[in-house]
Amino acid sequence: MKKIGSEKLFIKTGPGNPRNGEGTFARLPDGRILFGYTEYYGSLWEDDAIAHLCARWSEDEGETWSDKAVILEKDEKAENIMSPSLFLMKNGLLGMVYLRKERKEDGGLICMPLFRSSADGGKSWGEPTPCIDEDGYYCGINDGVVVGDDGRIFLPFSAHGERYPTRMAPSATGYLMVSEDYGKSWKRLMKFESPYKDDVGLAEPGFCAFPNGTWWSWFRTAYGNQYQSVSRDEGKTWGPVIPNFGFTSPDSPMRVKIIRGKPHAVWNPLGFNCLSEATEVWKSPKRTPLVLAIGGENGENLGLDGATFRNGGLLDFAANCYLLEEDRSDSYCYPALQETRDGFLVAYYHSNGGEVCLNSTKIIKVYLQELEQ
Repeated sequence: MKKIGSEKLFIKTGPGNPRNGEGTFARLPDGRILFGYTEYYGSLWEDDAIAHLCARWSEDEGETWSDKAVILEKDEKAENIMSPSLFLMKNGLLGMVYLRKERKEDGGLICMPLFRSSADGGKSWGEPTPCIDEDGYYCGINDGVVVGDDGRIFLPFSAHGERYPTRMAPSATGYLMVSEDYGKSWKRLMKFESPYKDDVGLAEPGFCAFPNGTWWSWFRTAYGNQYQSVSRDEGKTWGPVIPNFGFTSPDSPMRVKIIRGKPHAVWNPLGFNCLSEATEVWKSPKRTPLVLAIGGENGENLGLDGATFRNGGLLDFAANCYLLEEDRSDSYCYPALQETRDGFLVAYYHSNGGEVCLNSTKIIKVYLQELEQ
């Protein structure tokens, strides 16, 4: 497998800054690229530790980046805000969905997705709009919001119960939400449930729409693969939730984005590491290496048809895979992607020699000529 990509920015941790990550990109109307991410600024790195949202801007297609700026602080009641998704809406405004955590009186934690918009390229933001009315613990992946050609905004997320860790759901459930009025209101399009009766379920989903009317939803799982459900009629009906045998997974998220008309998927293939004793601190397999797969314009060769390894069914998939990170002593996860004029950018968590994969953030650039076989 060919190694591609070169480092453009490494946002490392340090004293008073134990974690930087969950990055997201957006192309601004003036041509600049905005990169937003979560900066933890206390002494703890855990998901409910204190954090705010920061940003950097690039004027040269990601070759160089500005110094950081804090673009959104948490309110007094919030434990933190984290995991942003930036996107340019059809009305010209910049949109953002992010997660807000709050500790309730019973000691349980809620996690709610909120929407805001910006008219000045992300420097300032309007008032928040809840994407979901009912309190609960909801997870949406960074950089995961999708703007359709018709202007609709799609938000995939997973529901984990009323509180964390109290009153957790028996199994995580996936949802697909949509806004048809630039984030002012949201409604549910689809609910996805695990095919198994267990306490794991479907976490941190993603969504992609293709020109032929195919919609693809996939889910992080602890079952050894990304699981998926596919619609061939723009979401009117959906197929069963089944494993995608190409995208094996050590219980880590996957990101897919359309770049130059083709889906680009970034994930951790379990097959490289499934028999290794190396694990993350929570004992799941190590999130390494980091791999890119490129499919056809309607998702061909990405296993949407339930392809298996029988009779070489995944050879075309393997032929279009590339290594982004190959040092298996480190871990990499929560990727984000952005098209550039001469290639594309990928941002992701990088353990940077630490014990926890949720550590620093690295941005690499892949140039078009690197993809030539």
